[in-house]
Amino acid sequence: MKTIFKTITVAMGLALLMPGISGRAQVYADSSTQLDKYLVPVTTPTAAPDAQGFLGRWMLLEPISKPNRSNTVFVDSYIREAFAVQYFKGQLGDVLPKDGDKIKVTVEYQPPVNLQGGRPMGFGMEAPKYEQKKVTLKWHAFDSKMPNVKLFRFATNLTEDRYGVIFWACTVVNCEEDIPNVRLAVGSNSASMWWVNGEEAVILSGDRRRVMDDAASQRLTLKKGRNVIWGAVINGPGMSDFCCRFIDEAGKPVKNITLSTK
Repeated sequence: MKTIFKTITVAMGLALLMPGISGRAQVYADSSTQLDKYLVPVTTPTAAPDAQGFLGRWMLLEPISKPNRSNTVFVDSYIREAFAVQYFKGQLGDVLPKDGDKIKVTVEYQPPVNLQGGRPMGFGMEAPKYEQKKVTLKWHAFDSKMPNVKLFRFATNLTEDRYGVIFWACTVVNCEEDIPNVRLAVGSNSASMWWVNGEEAVILSGDRRRVMDDAASQRLTLKKGRNVIWGAVINGPGMSDFCCRFIDEAGKPVKNITLSTK
């Protein structure tokens, strides 16, 4: 009897952890954690990469609602089209938004997810219909306390949208001299695209977990002075985060740089 009871208990626990099971939802035990465990407001003019070279200072835009019932749709053509939409003035430009700046954008509205319920439950055969709604989103200047930037925690603490979303991020890499033959190495959950000084550098398509240095750009030169980095991450029913750094020819992190949001 004990064995049977244990088997039933384990099965119930697994059901709670599996997405798409009718009547149950995945529960993230840490979903109510305060944001300052992961991200803290910028308080200094510049910051350095961490010990592994990861870029931790970012301007983050509150998530843009982009409903997707599955991450399997994130092929190259899909994400290129999604990120080509002009959501705000200066998108991919060399002038960064300021902390607290707001934009108005029309999105496919999704009802808020009850965080105590966790992840959205499975859908029926027909795709739900979403209402077009104009919303106001805000830019935030943050320093990450971890090598990876926890977008999901950013979203759950500041907005209603956390699943089926697009996150936009940007930062400035400052160099005292040209640094040639480096690569931008990125990992993201889920798909993402990255640009350096207005040029596409990295694309990560498909349903993927965030892995350090999962994809890297071709060799490029970080020029003396300001270098503007833009990134966009898209996700459906799951967690969202990213990590990125510059690596040299030997795969070692580039550290002789500083980060700013201006």
